[in-house]
Amino acid sequence: MRVENNPAFGASEAPGASGVGTVLVTGATGYVGGHLVARLLRDGYRTRVTVREPGREAEVLDLVRQAGADRRDLLEFAVADLSADAGWPAAVDGVSHVLHVASPFPATPPEHEDELVRPARDGALRVLSAARAAGVRRVVMTSSFAAVGYTVKPDDRYTEEDWTDPDTVGLPAYHKSKVLAERAAWDFVDADGGIELTVVNPVGIFGPVLGPRLAASTDIVRSMMTGRMPAVPLMYFGVVDVRDVVDLHLRAMLHPEAAGERFLAVGGPSVSFLGMARTLRAHLPAAADALPSAELTLEEMREAAKTQPALRDAVGLGGRIPVISNAKARSVLGWEPRDVTRTVLDTADSLIELGLVKLPEDRVGR
Repeated sequence: MRVENNPAFGASEAPGASGVGTVLVTGATGYVGGHLVARLLRDGYRTRVTVREPGREAEVLDLVRQAGADRRDLLEFAVADLSADAGWPAAVDGVSHVLHVASPFPATPPEHEDELVRPARDGALRVLSAARAAGVRRVVMTSSFAAVGYTVKPDDRYTEEDWTDPDTVGLPAYHKSKVLAERAAWDFVDADGGIELTVVNPVGIFGPVLGPRLAASTDIVRSMMTGRMPAVPLMYFGVVDVRDVVDLHLRAMLHPEAAGERFLAVGGPSVSFLGMARTLRAHLPAAADALPSAELTLEEMREAAKTQPALRDAVGLGGRIPVISNAKARSVLGWEPRDVTRTVLDTADSLIELGLVKLPEDRVGR
């Protein structure tokens, strides 16, 4: 099956819904999940969304409306929580494909890693078990670069063949949860078969926001633009557009050669926080005074990390510049991601348009 590239999300160019039944999406109230449901609806897929408890349907509807995909006729809901078995048989009943996006991501590190590891791993296994029992063809699971490239390699080059060692000293609980959840999913399929699994491993996800509840990545851009981040850590990381992550999920869902494979989602060469700030300053002069212009040294980061756990990850990487390959997604699935600069600027524009960042000038200089 040849899947056409669709960077602008136009339904006329998108992978068609022909031959695909109902698609189940978990985690639809999140950043990727909201964009994913909107894309599915725009492309004409009958879509079922799981919510953890009744009453959260309105959150999903608000997100898809903001994304311009108000197709209530194609959307249905099921109540199912990753921490319990109840609800999953009904959620997957009559479903042909599952896009498993949900995974815990707390604002602050948990007291014990099991608070993240257990729901991520056990939730993935619940979804896979229920899907296989219901005869689902394929599950596409959203993992992370955290499961690929956080055990440092001498050459700093990473492909889908690489895995983060969960026993890496100082590995954050979130990163460990992504490794162990993905490993458990592959072990489940390898041991028992009966269902196809494909995994998408995104780097830092940026791009247009759909509401005031921001992902950790997009909140970084807001913090920069509002002056809450006067100095930035010395750290390089991969960037990918949320719309391209969604596009890769659909390609992974449809393409025959995607079964049994994992795909890194990265838009281009790694960038630094300071480089991102410079991009914003060049295109948004009205935000120039608020944007950070200083970069912390490693020694300053080590000192700050004593009281700010979020900096420990950057300290551990020590300013290394990872080279992350998207060659597999391009060659196997025909994926063509946006330019990273465009992604960063689209993030900023959406924050301004939603009133989440207020600039002193009406004209933003682009």
